[in-house]
Amino acid sequence: MTDARIRPMRAEDVVEVERLSSEAFYEVDKRLARRDGPDPEPRSAERGAQWVTRTQHYLSTDPGGCWVAEVDADLVGFATSFTRELMWVLASYAVRPGLQGHGIGRALLAAAMQHGRGCLRGMLSASADPRAVRRYRSAGFSLHPQMHLSGTLDRSAIPVVEKVREGSAGDFELMDSIDRRLRGAAHGPDHAWLLSEFRLVVSDTSTGSGYAFHASDGTPVLLAATNRRTATRLLWECLAATSGQAFVPHITAANEWAVDVGLAARLDLAQGGFLALRSMRPPAPYLHHGSLL
Repeated sequence: MTDARIRPMRAEDVVEVERLSSEAFYEVDKRLARRDGPDPEPRSAERGAQWVTRTQHYLSTDPGGCWVAEVDADLVGFATSFTRELMWVLASYAVRPGLQGHGIGRALLAAAMQHGRGCLRGMLSASADPRAVRRYRSAGFSLHPQMHLSGTLDRSAIPVVEKVREGSAGDFELMDSIDRRLRGAAHGPDHAWLLSEFRLVVSDTSTGSGYAFHASDGTPVLLAATNRRTATRLLWECLAATSGQAFVPHITAANEWAVDVGLAARLDLAQGGFLALRSMRPPAPYLHHGSLL
């Protein structure tokens, strides 16, 4: 094992950790692309800035879950995690390219998992990187393949969407109750961060409730509902906001309703990565956030 020091992450580490994250994930994406598809693009400045603010959010709400690895005072790895009620979430985790296989990643994951030792359930979103998948499975996580939809949206297929309204912070209590029903824990303070970055839409009727955050290009980043009809309505609302190519990530087999919406919109279906879960089933109807899950 490389002689690495594992210590708590500090606020002044976050910008450097983002650079390390971008470098590490880009190398993984390039390696997977050689096997499965076209070359990836480096993380944009906009996405990098969002990564920084999201990590600062973890540090402000649950600093004990965030760790870095140092070798000779240089950051060579990190793990960001947090707990929400009785749920532990691994948000992000990487080791500098060229230093994998020396025990750094194992030590970081152990520190993050120790933080969640009192939680009943766990979630993380994993790439198809075989080394990462092996590590998560050996840590006791069940692996559920993820799908995604992409392509040019057939706008003539979009139905008239009713019973959906703009959401606000006044909806957080409703949203937390939906979270608890679907995944056993509320997102709590994460909703406020999401609202600062994305549009929130809500459907709340006598027959079902749900909410969705979507990016400015229409990409859903988190969707939860008490039934498939409400979830379908919310996903169509996201797609109606699409500009350019449509993209719907993080679909598990338990959420075939989302596949049906995408295929009706003439999008293409593909597979990549895993939703890794501990002591729980894949939430449904639910499209998870890649790091807030």
